[in-house]
Amino acid sequence: MGRRHPVAAEGLSLYPSGVPLGSHRIPMRESADLTLDGMAGLVADLLDVLDLDDVTLVHSDWGGGLFLTALGRGPRVARLVILPCEAFENFPPGLPGKMATLAVRIPGGVSLAARQLRIARLRRLPMLWGWMVTRPGDPRLDRRMRAWTEPVLADARIRRDLVKYAKSVLDDADLIRKTEALRGFEGDALVLWSPDNRVMPPEHGPRLAGLLPHGRYVGIRGAAVLSMLDDPEAVAREIGGFLTGSAARRK
Repeated sequence: MGRRHPVAAEGLSLYPSGVPLGSHRIPMRESADLTLDGMAGLVADLLDVLDLDDVTLVHSDWGGGLFLTALGRGPRVARLVILPCEAFENFPPGLPGKMATLAVRIPGGVSLAARQLRIARLRRLPMLWGWMVTRPGDPRLDRRMRAWTEPVLADARIRRDLVKYAKSVLDDADLIRKTEALRGFEGDALVLWSPDNRVMPPEHGPRLAGLLPHGRYVGIRGAAVLSMLDDPEAVAREIGGFLTGSAARRK
């Protein structure tokens, strides 16, 4: 029997904020599958290795974890919390995603982009973090950005991992099909979207909630993509209420 786990947060992102896309400190093996499916498989592998069941999987920014149902790797996941993230054909997401994809194809582009994220004035640009949070120039982000970008700047192997993923081939029809496989997810789901953001289409929130048999949509007004940074109290309140209500229904 696997161990129960209330929340397993999944935070993979092209804007180095998780692993293995630029903020991880131990490089992946050179042969590692870092395609979108391979990355989703890493999430499932982690749950398997930790032997976790009844997991609440939280998605933010990176949307590959939504594909666990399509890949047949989701039995350990009992609930989904979906914050603004890639979905359907929106891979890579919006202008920032397209600029990140361009950066990995230019010699030195990854290091240049990472260094720019450390400068508050440059973070305000739409192709960097200008559309990711409502206050991209906030000096309180400086320490976080330095920590997030240090691995990719310090280790060529980390840069290799990021480039390997960002250069993987994506097919819109396949992405849509794998997202829509969420129709087969039978657990409770909360889609906690930011309808005012400019990177993850506002209509994707209700669309995802409509796919999920037990999905519920809640909008976080005034937040950008990373609503947990823009309005942490609202996000915590909604997730707490969702988990409490889901537990009560299961009794």
